Amino acid sequence: MSEFTKLGAAVIGTGFIGGVHVQMLRRLGVQVRGVLGSSPERGAEQAEAMGVAHAYGSLDDLLADDSVDVVHVASPNHAHYPQVKAVLGAGKNVICEKPLAMTSAESAEMVEIARASGKLAAVCYNIRFYPLNQQAHAMVADGALGDIRFVSGHYHQDWMAKPTDWNWRLQSERGGALRSVGDIGTHWLDLTSFVTGLKAEAVMAELATFIPERQKPVGPVATFASGAGESETVTIDTDDAAMILLRYEGGARGVMSTSQVNLGRKNSLQWDVAGAEASAAWDSETPDHLFIGHRDRANETLMRDFTLMNATGTAAATLPPGHVEGFGDSFFAFFRAVYRDVAAGGRQAGATWATFEDGHEEMRLCDAVLRSARESRWVRLDEI
Repeated sequence: MSEFTKLGAAVIGTGFIGGVHVQMLRRLGVQVRGVLGSSPERGAEQAEAMGVAHAYGSLDDLLADDSVDVVHVASPNHAHYPQVKAVLGAGKNVICEKPLAMTSAESAEMVEIARASGKLAAVCYNIRFYPLNQQAHAMVADGALGDIRFVSGHYHQDWMAKPTDWNWRLQSERGGALRSVGDIGTHWLDLTSFVTGLKAEAVMAELATFIPERQKPVGPVATFASGAGESETVTIDTDDAAMILLRYEGGARGVMSTSQVNLGRKNSLQWDVAGAEASAAWDSETPDHLFIGHRDRANETLMRDFTLMNATGTAAATLPPGHVEGFGDSFFAFFRAVYRDVAAGGRQAGATWATFEDGHEEMRLCDAVLRSARESRWVRLDEI
């Protein structure tokens, strides 16, 4: 029997990522008490499709359910702020999808509410929980790479590469002023900060919108689904791609790009960290391999093998070596870590999941990126 069978969860959001949350909670052994859709009809339809016994009619109904210990907020970005405030106000733990909010002003308030509530409040930066990212985090902390000098990489996709591609994230009023940066760039920024232990102190950014008009379907479209049927032409004010320079506290430098229009790149997050003693690099499309670079001896490729990994990396692994762990497994490992702390009554020493403070840091970075792009200058984080 799972150690989590006495814990109950509810999921807000019944789209692609909400479905992933439901699947991994079931695998973990947590009782999924119900889901909340964008409408009672949508919720009931998707609950049946996912095999969930109950669809809540409203957020109030969900919060009144005493059997729910943790609420997963997997709704569109604009809904995070009011929903999370309501969840914490009802005395429940929360796991919120990224980005945490629409602005850093909202996320700052969410941090304070979470602190005052005494409840666990996590942000869904699941990519931290690929085991070799946990491995790299511990390697840097142990000094295996030496002082960090240069951080580079990208997060590239192609699902928004055509004028007929559509998703709610294209609309700034629902997804925020930043799209490629807010949706996927925040993953890269959080992950590299987690691996290196560095915080950015200033950014220089340029944003690009290559498709200024798109065809918006008249009906609803699920994330990553192909649109068809009647549509209307709409003007786009969010970024298809971005280029960002970073200055880190302590003198390290970084450069990264985001894109949702790079053909053939389905979900390519890559980071490369250069230290004074060694370097390391990882690619989300080959997640079970970690490159470790040397100057005076042969480079290494570390496979995800718990007989060779450090304790932090091993703790996030589930399957035997050679059995590839992927996207869903990262959610499983992330949820397992959070729910263990829920069961223990609070965040435990050595926890590596992202807090609301981490989520707020990414929102400050997003606001700095936006200001930098608009004003064509370096923007310090302490200006935000």
